[in-house]
Amino acid sequence: MAKITASVYTSHIPAVGAAIDLGKTGEPYWQPVFKGYEFSKQWIRDNAPDVVILVYNDHATAFSLDMIPTFAIGMSESFQPADEGWGPRPVPVVQGHPELAAHIAQSVIQQDFDLTIVNTMDVDHGLTVPLSLMFGQPPADDFRWPCKVIPFAVNVVQYPVPSGQRCFNLGQAIRRAVESFDEDLNVQVWGTGGMSHQLQGPRAGLINREFDNAFLDQLIADPASTAAIPHINYVREAGSEGIELVMWMVARGAMADVAGGQAPRVAHRFYHVPASNTAVGHLIMENS
Repeated sequence: MAKITASVYTSHIPAVGAAIDLGKTGEPYWQPVFKGYEFSKQWIRDNAPDVVILVYNDHATAFSLDMIPTFAIGMSESFQPADEGWGPRPVPVVQGHPELAAHIAQSVIQQDFDLTIVNTMDVDHGLTVPLSLMFGQPPADDFRWPCKVIPFAVNVVQYPVPSGQRCFNLGQAIRRAVESFDEDLNVQVWGTGGMSHQLQGPRAGLINREFDNAFLDQLIADPASTAAIPHINYVREAGSEGIELVMWMVARGAMADVAGGQAPRVAHRFYHVPASNTAVGHLIMENS
């Protein structure tokens, strides 16, 4: 039987990907950001997953304003890095797990969540930057990522967007789906995006350290109340793009304690400002 062993939470800032790709990680500005992921790289080697269900938002590459699904699951054998206007990132093609993805889709839809089934799509920095942060930067031409990845896209770009509660409930449905898959797989669920940031308007550049750290505290200790945070609170406190944090609720809902199990162990916690115009947040939680 497949099981979810851990959840990972991280920002997916495009400038972080550019710093990796251009060899700038050792520069004074960027060095503190990447230092926060040194533990994570060793941890992922010691706790290597077979499959990562990676929750992210598409940034108008696979989808456009013509069609934006609320929840979409990638079913393909592989996913090409997207060209976001300056060429694809120099990273390997993402290898999918269509059998588990199809099982999750079947199970979750039967639990009354409407998923869009996507058989072909490119994946942008929202998905590839977290992979680079956790696994390092393998050569694009002769290497694969160390595990298979199921892209799970959530619309946090065009309103109306799903609530934190809906995402939290979805994570619980995903856990039930994974646990009913008849193959011995080590699965991790990653929630990405955030933390506080706003990219436009009079509040462009907004970062709220107090809100971000309170969110991390609450996410760890009281996920149910975190799920109840209304959209307007994210917008007021964390900026217009802070709404990306609802995607973390999918990963948190997939943890065992939400279904009556033991509280997860926090293996790592990291927070840093600045990184481009965004606050970087990162957590690793292990199921007991």
